[in-house]
Amino acid sequence: MAGTPAENWIEGLDLFGMKFGLERMQALMEALGHPVRGIPAVHVVGTNGKSSVTRMTAAILTAHGLRTGAYVSPHVLGWHERIALDGVPISPGAFAQAADRVQAAVPDVPEGQITQFEALTAVALDAFGTAGAQAIVVEAGLGGRLDATNVLDADVVVLATPSGLHAGQAIACAEAGRHVVTEKPMATRWQDGKAMVAACDRADVHLFVVKQNRRNATVQAVKRAVEAGRFGRIYMVSVNVFWQRPQAYYDSAAWRGTWEFDGGAFMNQASHYVDLLDWLIGPVESVQAYTATLARTIEVEDSGVLAIRWRNGALGTMAVTMLTHPKNFEGSITILGEHGTVRLGGVAVNQVDHWEFAEPHPDDAKITEASYATTSVYGHGHKGYYENVFATLRGTAQPDTDGREGLHSLELLIATYLAARDGRRVALPLEY
Repeated sequence: MAGTPAENWIEGLDLFGMKFGLERMQALMEALGHPVRGIPAVHVVGTNGKSSVTRMTAAILTAHGLRTGAYVSPHVLGWHERIALDGVPISPGAFAQAADRVQAAVPDVPEGQITQFEALTAVALDAFGTAGAQAIVVEAGLGGRLDATNVLDADVVVLATPSGLHAGQAIACAEAGRHVVTEKPMATRWQDGKAMVAACDRADVHLFVVKQNRRNATVQAVKRAVEAGRFGRIYMVSVNVFWQRPQAYYDSAAWRGTWEFDGGAFMNQASHYVDLLDWLIGPVESVQAYTATLARTIEVEDSGVLAIRWRNGALGTMAVTMLTHPKNFEGSITILGEHGTVRLGGVAVNQVDHWEFAEPHPDDAKITEASYATTSVYGHGHKGYYENVFATLRGTAQPDTDGREGLHSLELLIATYLAARDGRRVALPLEY
């Protein structure tokens, strides 16, 4: 089916293929008058989840009253769907006008040619500038330092890349003066995590580590109960993560299931639950662990068990497997205390299964409202998490989970792997 002249021009650029370098994009921006210069920008880079992070981040900025542009991929019916303002794709007419301006600027580009992705990126940025966007969120293409979207002078970069790449990318972003948001885990090696924190300190930029489970209503209710002392002395804690990751999941990308780039069931899938061990209960004194690769053809573990002693004397266990049949079954935490017993269950600690304390509290009447239905193991905490990021960057809040906070769970993860590998009890901190 024939498209509009603008669409036909974009389609035809596919013949030029892929050509690395930022010179053409820089020339385009110059010819277009740098349409987004001075507009606060978020750059989202990675392998999986880029589009969802881009859309969610843009929606948060829109909800806070900012006219926000979002550039994502792919589209379903038309190229214009990749470019949205306040959550609504720009019209085909607005797309055509921006494409006309970009096409008119092509003669000013070295070689007089641009790639299809360069054209789309330029169209998006031109459309945002023309529409008076007050903030923009841009999803990278294939990524790397020569990706066309790197022409953007971003304020903050979101890393949704393989975990083993986070350190090098975060350090490069910091050295370029960008704030950094990194998905879990912040790194796969203890030294890498510390290097990330040090680099951001040197550059005087923020390092945020995503810990969205802390923001879920159920977990927030438990956190308030712990801080209020309602449990009394905590005696025992049990965490279970019984999920399903088929072999096809690991086969979908070469980096999955590797020590260098991914980590196993504890490091990757159960990372947020490891975080709760420290954040809810307190500093860990020591751990012992067993891990196993029982069914998946991967380098790392698909299952494991962890025994924990906290500095406050509490004892606990954590059981993790990615072999649950036939689908994700349970993500839970049970806390047994002197004056209280609580269990959060569901597939993602999204359900209050038991809530009982010796003394009543106003929270008790509202506890059923904390449970929520979900088809995702990620919960609904991302919105609150990113709101804190933006409030921090505006100077109206302190970061909930900065790089040093992220090191707490990374240290516990590394201790778990050391204990499993060496067959010994590992005490924390790992170093003084």
